Amino acid sequence: MSEKILFITGRLAEKQLRQVLEKMEPDFYYQVCVLGVTVAALITTDMIARRLTETAGADRIIIPGRCRGDIEALSTHLGIPVQRGPEEVKDLPQFFGKAAHTYDLTQYQTKIFAEIVDAPNISVEAILERAYYYQQNGADVIDIGCLPDTPFPHLSETISTLKQEGFQVSIDSLQDADLLAGARAGADYLLSLTSKSLWIADEVAATPILIPDRHGDIDSLDASINALQAKNRAFIVDPILDPLHFGFTESVVRNHLVRQRYPEIEMMLGVGNLTELTHADTSGINALLLGICSELNINHILATEVSQHACRAIREADRARRIMFAAKQQNALPKHISPDLMTVHDTAPFTQTLEEIQFLASQIKDPNFRIQISPEGVHIFNRDGLRSATDPFELYPQLGVEADGGHAFYLGVELARAEIAWQLGKRFTQDQPLNWGCAAIVESSKIDLHSFKPAGTTMKKKHNTAE
Repeated sequence: MSEKILFITGRLAEKQLRQVLEKMEPDFYYQVCVLGVTVAALITTDMIARRLTETAGADRIIIPGRCRGDIEALSTHLGIPVQRGPEEVKDLPQFFGKAAHTYDLTQYQTKIFAEIVDAPNISVEAILERAYYYQQNGADVIDIGCLPDTPFPHLSETISTLKQEGFQVSIDSLQDADLLAGARAGADYLLSLTSKSLWIADEVAATPILIPDRHGDIDSLDASINALQAKNRAFIVDPILDPLHFGFTESVVRNHLVRQRYPEIEMMLGVGNLTELTHADTSGINALLLGICSELNINHILATEVSQHACRAIREADRARRIMFAAKQQNALPKHISPDLMTVHDTAPFTQTLEEIQFLASQIKDPNFRIQISPEGVHIFNRDGLRSATDPFELYPQLGVEADGGHAFYLGVELARAEIAWQLGKRFTQDQPLNWGCAAIVESSKIDLHSFKPAGTTMKKKHNTAE
């Protein structure tokens, strides 16, 4: 028997809610209850408890996504499960799709080696601080990078300190002495050994990471791989990923050839050669490279955050590996799994057409400003009419807030957000910060813009059509 769902909304959103539900062709029965409130964003759970006298035999109630209050208490009061819907009514199809397709993002397959490239030039305390930062952003192993012809007198102390703090550690050098000292101090991995330095693996317990004797020569890996396999030693192979225009495509093919030649060995991909050496948003680069890792079963990456534009690369790689793992487990495309890598754009930035915004504006009877965006630009409206522009400065003379500094400041912030969202193709919701995915940290203690409202005035949130 099909589920019966009761949708709670306000008068202004009723028409659009019914249209969306009808187009969905849902596999459940539904009814829409208009609670007697014009703007659904103003509905609270207490209001629903007081006013909802008939649940029409519903098995579940969906309330506006921005409805405030205790939904558990409301569920208990009504004796029916109550659930908040999406913030935008146009997201209802995805909302019900997600209910059927949930993805576990706690799991991943690819380990992140986060390299501290300038370790010889900074103190043990600074290295430890950076190690904790990388760990918090998803790193599994802290890679201590050595520099050519640069003394590293605190190498052993660095690694032993990191081990005492519970970190997995790798030592990254082409100098035999550094590799030996690092492994003897407790390093778990050695980057990087060739057939000429493979003897080091016999001296220490650390897991060697192998590179070709000569750049691009994957045949030179065969002897090292065979030798370690004969000794039943764990190892990882890094065929080396090259930057764009310096052999990138050929290096991807090289990684593929190594995987074909050795289907079961562990492999590493040095993603920093792309994220650091390409001036493009690193979230997309990480998505692509971790997708390659997923297809080729490459279970280790070496990541860096040296360039300023790559300052979120490790966090992005962490999200990318989880998304790709979930997609692979479900035999699905890496779409609609998580928005964390949609840092600059959104999948559906415009929730209203210009015609829908014009209709909504015609229904408003109060002086509070609502701000929305459409493909045509930024729109602000209240009972006095709709104003539209692509530059918020064009709107200011039409708002009549010159004598109200607090209100003007508030509208300035919201219109600036709206302009950025319109320019980039991001979702804009009034009174909420833009969502930059994993590219930014949104602090919980932000300034409350409503504190800038003048005494005796009301600055309500805009009508949200999902509610």
